[in-house]
Amino acid sequence: MLHFKVSDREQISAVGSFLTLVLALAAGMVVIGFIFLLCGVNPLFAFKKIFSGSFGSIYGFKETITKSIPLILIGGGLALVFKAKFWNIGAESQLLMGAIFGTWVGLNWGPALPAPLIVPLMFLAGFIGGALWGLIPAILKLRFAINEVISTLMLNYICAEFLTLLIVGPWKSPKKFGFPYTDDLPASAILSLIPGSRIHVPTLLLAVVAVVVLTIVIYKTRFGYEVRVIGENPDAAKYAGIDFSRTTMLIMVLSGGMAGLAGVGEVAGIHHYLSYPDSISSGYGFTAIIVAWLAKLNPIYTIFSGIFFAGILVGGDAIQISLGLPAATVDIFNGTLLIFLITGDFFTKNKVRVLFGGKGLIHG
Repeated sequence: MLHFKVSDREQISAVGSFLTLVLALAAGMVVIGFIFLLCGVNPLFAFKKIFSGSFGSIYGFKETITKSIPLILIGGGLALVFKAKFWNIGAESQLLMGAIFGTWVGLNWGPALPAPLIVPLMFLAGFIGGALWGLIPAILKLRFAINEVISTLMLNYICAEFLTLLIVGPWKSPKKFGFPYTDDLPASAILSLIPGSRIHVPTLLLAVVAVVVLTIVIYKTRFGYEVRVIGENPDAAKYAGIDFSRTTMLIMVLSGGMAGLAGVGEVAGIHHYLSYPDSISSGYGFTAIIVAWLAKLNPIYTIFSGIFFAGILVGGDAIQISLGLPAATVDIFNGTLLIFLITGDFFTKNKVRVLFGGKGLIHG
């Protein structure tokens, strides 16, 4: 009779960890290839279309960078909370709440203030909005022991409906011919773009600086040490006198706030008004979960993983047009890769032995 024995892996080299990551990605790609085959599409042709659509032209690459901005911001924040084993699945709603707060500031204060003042205020408001929304599941867990996966996930739906209520109700613009949009942001509240693209420069710079600073915080400060200890060994953290409640609330303020910054960037940099949730975000809050895992929970690596998954989003649009595949194809692609990345991470940290009749057969 077969039995499986799982034990902690004492140590794995950087090379071994990297090879595990590569194998996990390769295995995920193979499974995705089979899915393409089941859809009647040549997998090699589909992969070529995806990556040529996102990296094979100047236009595609510019669109890839545009979509990578929110993924880098949100992925960096998620890398922080995941380090502490706090499973924030609510970055999508934290992005939307940041968009709501930032839009309110832009619409109400923008006409009276110049760009050097209103733009920082919008980003500050967006950070506060995302942070406050992120604090809710942290408090629910600390005060009532409510699982954060459930609370953060449910808050996504609440925030989406709240945003919809605003744009069809009190914030609906009388100038939009009946469409459920707010008024356009004033010119002073609109972010500058790289000419010939939709890349909003202030948010891109903010994203890069934020993940660099966050990486330094995680690996070079006492607070970062406390975050890592809580994630690796909660009992040891309590024994060392680490304030679990304070640290949990702080990491959710930072994670939610970074998602809120992304929300401001999407509204002020691309749309210029508030509209339906799925127009503001292309599922960035969920895709950023995979971005954080591919980055091995290191914020600075989310720059590269964010660009990679942004390329999949852009390439996914290309295969919908050229191959006639449904929009859900991108979700299947991303979900499959996440499963294999988590599996690879499991084997990085654990050894698995297959036992037959009490004797070991296979080591993994």
